[in-house]
Amino acid sequence: MAATPALQGVSEASIAELAGRGIVHHYRRGTYVCHQGDPADEIFFLVAGRIEISSDSTTGTRVYHAAVDTPQFIGELGVLGEIPRTATLLALAESSVWTAPGEAFLELITAEPHAARAMLRALARGFADRQSFVEDLLFLDLKARVAKRLIQMLTPDLDVLPGDGAVVPDVTQADLASMCGGSRENVTRILKEFERRGLVKRDGHRYVLKKVANLAKIAEL
Repeated sequence: MAATPALQGVSEASIAELAGRGIVHHYRRGTYVCHQGDPADEIFFLVAGRIEISSDSTTGTRVYHAAVDTPQFIGELGVLGEIPRTATLLALAESSVWTAPGEAFLELITAEPHAARAMLRALARGFADRQSFVEDLLFLDLKARVAKRLIQMLTPDLDVLPGDGAVVPDVTQADLASMCGGSRENVTRILKEFERRGLVKRDGHRYVLKKVANLAKIAEL
């Protein structure tokens, strides 16, 4: 926990106290950590494994957000806002998740200015990401959005592009379509076009970006 940005600068004693108030649960692949709409009375920390974050839209359509596989806090938004879970967490692999009362996490945030600032930064970045997604829907066509999402899955900073040959994390075409705000059929067609043009290469369930600069141009970066 001490190595995560969320607790950077927080005293070891405070982190040890928080860790001691929780326990580690083990989840098999395909089992749920929580569901959207559940009470958010616990905080989660991914110790090991891979967790998918998704939600359901007002129309009932599943919306894929991300898959995390590095140790980090997850599910903190409901705890911080004292609202029901805003997303569903699903184990994509054998996973270990530390769980503690949400109140314990709130007490740490209240007592430690460094932790409070880190949470504010995380919330601000989340808001900026959502605003950017809305702008993409308004001003970019689907092909540009697909190119942009492929790059974004490799770098959080679009000013620093990955090199040619970078491998995109495992994601289904349906999930990529959800991330781009398009249908699976149209996204599949665009990916095949990128393959024909030599911009990407399919490698099993993953995509390799062969010409990042060309994809960036399509994405209007």
